[in-house]
Amino acid sequence: LLTKKVPFTFNRYGYYYFSRRIPADLTQHYSYPRIVQGLKTKSAHTAKTRAVVAAAKLDEYWSHLRMTDPDLIGRNLLRQSVKSYSRNTQPDVSATTNANKGKTFHAAAQRACAYLVEACGAKDLADYTRADAFKYRDCLIAKGMAGSSVSRVISSIRAMMNFAISEYALDLKNPFVGMYHDRLAGVSKRLPIPIEDIRKVQQQCLSLDDDLRWLVALVSDTGMRLAEVAGLLKSDIILDEGIPFIRLQPHSWRKLKTSGSERDVPLVGMSLWAAQRLLEIYPDSVYAFPR
Repeated sequence: LLTKKVPFTFNRYGYYYFSRRIPADLTQHYSYPRIVQGLKTKSAHTAKTRAVVAAAKLDEYWSHLRMTDPDLIGRNLLRQSVKSYSRNTQPDVSATTNANKGKTFHAAAQRACAYLVEACGAKDLADYTRADAFKYRDCLIAKGMAGSSVSRVISSIRAMMNFAISEYALDLKNPFVGMYHDRLAGVSKRLPIPIEDIRKVQQQCLSLDDDLRWLVALVSDTGMRLAEVAGLLKSDIILDEGIPFIRLQPHSWRKLKTSGSERDVPLVGMSLWAAQRLLEIYPDSVYAFPR
């Protein structure tokens, strides 16, 4: 008899068993009209938790007629045709990237996936194990990557796995979580350009005095990214305020790297000189750097 306190179960010799009848409209997919499977516990609390979870998974499967969990109770009773169909609905790691992201995001995601396939082979998400995760880490290290690069690649794979587990409601543990490696291995400290060298470059900008040198001069005293400067409009350059500045904002032809990159950048020294030259030389152009 089914127990009342622990739904979807019955007790035999102290052990709890999951039991649920196949809905009448789905019996053609199964070889037996009822699912019965041991829950491997004598604890009523544990059995109730496992049974409720199993029932919820079955409800999800019966609602959508597809399986997203390789450990779904009763899967061994499915006819072969339904097994094949359900298997194909499981995402592989390459199908978990966000289509709305930019080229840089997709390039990094595809590179991380390519490394994973190279190290462990192409598998369904549920088939990747902790041993695969360690093999993946060791493969990245063997490629000579610095610790920071290994961290970045593993973070990409871990995030994609987390996204897929959440999106497809998979009852899986992410094997790429909590792996140790030396994040400082091979990492060299990046030193700033000596101020003497910057001054030499700025003198060359004054001497040559053309659009490429104005671009370099703008970068030299503002710290803006090269693409940020190259994509400026003339209207982004504000010289008639108390402190001249560049209003850095996204444009359709040049997006900013992050949302936090939108900012006002003060113009001083050589950057102010370069901005003034741009407005003098190209009075009829809306672009700061037309070519």
